Amino acid sequence: MINAVPLSAVLTIAAALFCIGLFGAMSRRNAVSILMGVELMLNSVNINLVAFWRYLQPDLITGQVFAIFVITVAAAEAAVGLAMVIAIYRSRQTVYIDTVDSMKG
Repeated sequence: MINAVPLSAVLTIAAALFCIGLFGAMSRRNAVSILMGVELMLNSVNINLVAFWRYLQPDLITGQVFAIFVITVAAAEAAVGLAMVIAIYRSRQTVYIDTVDSMKG
């Protein structure tokens, strides 16, 4: 059962997801799209944590605990990030990062 999908295949999928998220975060101008790219990268980290837990030490719960911690951090990042995007939109009437380049009101 544990050898149904090899670890290398799971890590390849996680690496591809991380690369897609990195490309999305680096190439977009919209703040919401950047946050979505960061969320994809955090999800790929969760896939790696659970895969290493399952294939290397399935008798311990450390991989699951770290994955839950990353999910909590991702939820907090999404809440704070979206609150910042809403605040910037209310003051500047735009969510494009290149037009919001200074802290001046």
